[in-house]
Amino acid sequence: MVGGSPGAGTTDDFGDFVAAHQGALLRLAHALTGDPHDAWDLVQETLARLGERWSGRRPDVPEAWVRTVMVRLNIDRIRRLRRELLLLGGGGDRADAPPALAGEAEGWLVEALATLSPRQRTALALRYVEDLDVRGIAERMGCSEGTVKSQLSRGTERLREHARHHLPTVQVAARGKDAVR
Repeated sequence: MVGGSPGAGTTDDFGDFVAAHQGALLRLAHALTGDPHDAWDLVQETLARLGERWSGRRPDVPEAWVRTVMVRLNIDRIRRLRRELLLLGGGGDRADAPPALAGEAEGWLVEALATLSPRQRTALALRYVEDLDVRGIAERMGCSEGTVKSQLSRGTERLREHARHHLPTVQVAARGKDAVR
């Protein structure tokens, strides 16, 4: 996955890459973390790692490489947070509330995503933000396709449950849909 020759990329090429992809990477990172500050940290660490390789062993497909690294860094971040919380004797809940968004639906979605396990959130983000298929998600997450299917299914069901309990309009729409069947 990594190739290229020494000196293959220039600083200008790297700057162009960052300018072209930073927004998309930030959207993916926010979907993975659920927090804008953690998202920026994740993007910065990912791009720093790419920058270290840019002029030497540059990845053949840097767009795919940074997304894979980002997903794996996020998994490492989650593991580190869990260890720290266990050492501090704290629970898994974060004290800060989800960021306020423009509309009620978006705020609900951020709240609902926060209820998912990190692996479910990662799988759903890769599926719906990055538009990857099951095989692509499995490669990025470093797990089997069956695990991805399970995470997608459980995460989607948890989002549905959250919607049923928190959005009355979704309940009405769901009842109407069931009545048609």
